[in-house]
Amino acid sequence: MEVNKKLYENYIKEITPVHNKWVNLLWAFLVGGLICVLGQAVINALKGMGVEEEAAMAWNQLFLIGLSILLTGLNIFPKIVKFAGAGALVPITGFANSVVAPMLEFKVEGQVFGTGCKAFTIAGPVILYGVLSTWVLGILYYVLGLWNLGW
Repeated sequence: MEVNKKLYENYIKEITPVHNKWVNLLWAFLVGGLICVLGQAVINALKGMGVEEEAAMAWNQLFLIGLSILLTGLNIFPKIVKFAGAGALVPITGFANSVVAPMLEFKVEGQVFGTGCKAFTIAGPVILYGVLSTWVLGILYYVLGLWNLGW
């Protein structure tokens, strides 16, 4: 038994890819920054066309979400994430990908049990706890405001 365990451990060491943490950090920084630069360029272009800043920021979010969905559907976004890691996943593009990827994976099971059931398997907890924490903080803000202790 001990021989099999050692063989297995050696096998795992052989097939496990070795990553350079600093190179991964650099790629995450560059790709995340590039996404931010793209977003800022969209905002600047929209403002240049006369769109108000708040509306331009909303349209920018829709653009980045749509681009992420398109790249996920074309199987390009997973390749970007493979080398960029959190640099591509942390911005809103990663949230859109987390909704669309399971839907594409399970679309063969139909509209209801495939795409419908799997739409929020990854993003669902984020939405749930985001709404819950907002609700708790809203009540806290209200109660502290009653005693003039608000922010």
